[in-house]
Amino acid sequence: MYSQSIPLVRRLRPELRTILLVWIALVAITVLAWGLTPENPGDGSALDGILVSVIVVLGMIKSRLIIRHFMEVRSAPRWLRIGTDAWAIILWLALLGINLHR
Repeated sequence: MYSQSIPLVRRLRPELRTILLVWIALVAITVLAWGLTPENPGDGSALDGILVSVIVVLGMIKSRLIIRHFMEVRSAPRWLRIGTDAWAIILWLALLGINLHR
């Protein structure tokens, strides 16, 4: 009877709870990025550049969460965690630079 009054998230094993919370965060970031998408892309306003920057940063956060939690890098050796973080930062900064340069 007592276990039914405990919320489902608290009853999960810690690793499953983490995965569920990360998945919820990924869904929230996706919805937020979709909501920030400019309605009239390409009109060249300063707001478009800011929105693109925010959306790219959200994409970078999403990719890091996916790599860490769904590709099991969080339990990998330190060199692999650092390497994947460096790769993601370089990739997303290059994409941001390309998008803002045009």
